[in-house]
Amino acid sequence: QDYSLYSHIDHAIWRYIMKISLPFFMKYAHESYISGLEMIGMPLDQVPKVDEIDNNLDAYKWGAATVKGFIPPTIFMEFLSRRVLPIAVDIRTLEHIAYTPAPDIIHEAAGHAPIIANNDYADYLCAYGEVSKKAIQSKQDSELYKIIRKMSDMKEDPNTDKAELKKIEIQLEEKSSENRWTSEANELARMNWWTIEYGLIGNLKNPKIYGAGLLSSVSESLECLDKKVKKIPLSIECIRQDYNITEPQPQLYVADNFKDLKKILDDYSKTMAFNTGGKEGIKKAIQSENVTTAVYDSGLQISGTIKNYISDNNGEITYLHYDKHVQLCYNDTEIPSHGIEYHSEGYGAVIGRLSDFGKPIHQLNKNQLSSLGIENNSDVLLEFIGGLTIIGSIKKILQYGEKPIIITMENTEVKIMGNHLFKPEWGTYDLACGSEIISVFGGPADWNSYYKNSLKPKKEIYQSSNLTAENIGLNKLYNEVQKLKKINSPGETYLPILNELYNNYPDDWLLCMEIYEIIIGNSAIEKELDQLLNHINRFKRDDKLKDTIQRGLQVIA
Repeated sequence: QDYSLYSHIDHAIWRYIMKISLPFFMKYAHESYISGLEMIGMPLDQVPKVDEIDNNLDAYKWGAATVKGFIPPTIFMEFLSRRVLPIAVDIRTLEHIAYTPAPDIIHEAAGHAPIIANNDYADYLCAYGEVSKKAIQSKQDSELYKIIRKMSDMKEDPNTDKAELKKIEIQLEEKSSENRWTSEANELARMNWWTIEYGLIGNLKNPKIYGAGLLSSVSESLECLDKKVKKIPLSIECIRQDYNITEPQPQLYVADNFKDLKKILDDYSKTMAFNTGGKEGIKKAIQSENVTTAVYDSGLQISGTIKNYISDNNGEITYLHYDKHVQLCYNDTEIPSHGIEYHSEGYGAVIGRLSDFGKPIHQLNKNQLSSLGIENNSDVLLEFIGGLTIIGSIKKILQYGEKPIIITMENTEVKIMGNHLFKPEWGTYDLACGSEIISVFGGPADWNSYYKNSLKPKKEIYQSSNLTAENIGLNKLYNEVQKLKKINSPGETYLPILNELYNNYPDDWLLCMEIYEIIIGNSAIEKELDQLLNHINRFKRDDKLKDTIQRGLQVIA
């Protein structure tokens, strides 16, 4: 966060939103919000410093870190699981004061941060991060995220090329209209939307606001309480209700209390592949067309994109076919020499128990292993329950905790029902040891190793500035008004600034509002005050601004 990049206009936007929000949320937000603002020391008159929020959150065993716009969902969840709130450092422009298409410091700091002072909510936020980072995300989810991120950044950037923005909007429309499998990540994104972002709490007839999307949106915080917006008791069924980020929501979910959030999350997590594993978990991984990790009962973890699976004579999964770039891990750490460079052409993973002992290889004792010839420099014939057979020469046995995890073989032939799954001429074969898949989760087991070639640190500063050639003069006027206010300058001294606003910046209403608040009640300039109020009221013709301006005038009154 480069604090010097915030303009005087930016600070005025923060100031105005906090000014009109506090009286409203004292009445309509959950009590934790108002008390939380004070408890974490949120400033009301200027953009907050994230370092100060970070220090103040220490008291609640949380922290804060600066980010830019939409960050990848998995990274966002990782932050929450570590009890760190990501705060986007950019701030919305005046054009988007009522609602921003991109995460900004108002949404993150004024929306999310205060509720963290409530322990039950903070526990849910952390648990949500822990569960969600294990969710299986589809390839389409990943593609859609990239488009939404780019579009939201461009919409908030005053220097954006309009033609380029139109292309991105068309891309989003096309991608959103595609039929797509609803992944775990997608279902959890819906739970996030209906709780963390747009959640209501308490009584169905008179609910209170706690969702950060509502707490940081001037327009939607007001609209959400309208009787036209259907209020539904929160349940696990919220994962089936999709949402549109570009439109007000026709329905919202009401939780009884913050503890209920954690209970619903726990109920959903029991259905997720990281808890269920098995064939259903593998099917989800295949449908995702994305990188996932399958965990064997031996502890071996295989990370990559599963193309398909093969069942044995008993209908049980006995072989997994992976696409290129596969990583083998143990305890979330890449096994030396088994990264994506080595397994660059894909991988075939055996699953099952040996016919001889009715056990998987990793559960055999030394005598049983020896009796089957499972030792270095030995030729073996391994027959699995269900019909799969392996013939080859053992070159190396990798063990963890005295149990075989990977057996490296040469001149290997893997067959089932007469079909070859691996042939000797294909090279070295690494036999995975395990009888069942106990867990399947999204992403690789060892992120840093899997993505080490693509995740290179960059030194650029990503924070944007809202200053443009068109508003640099206006920015100086905002600064001048604050200086006059500090020295209690008489009302007449603001009149030249007002004239400049009328003539040179006729589309700016916020500075007019700040001046109106300062000089209201000054009988010596009553005529000019009437003119100013009429000028401000003109902007209420814009439906997007009507409520925003009206609430400001009510607060001033």
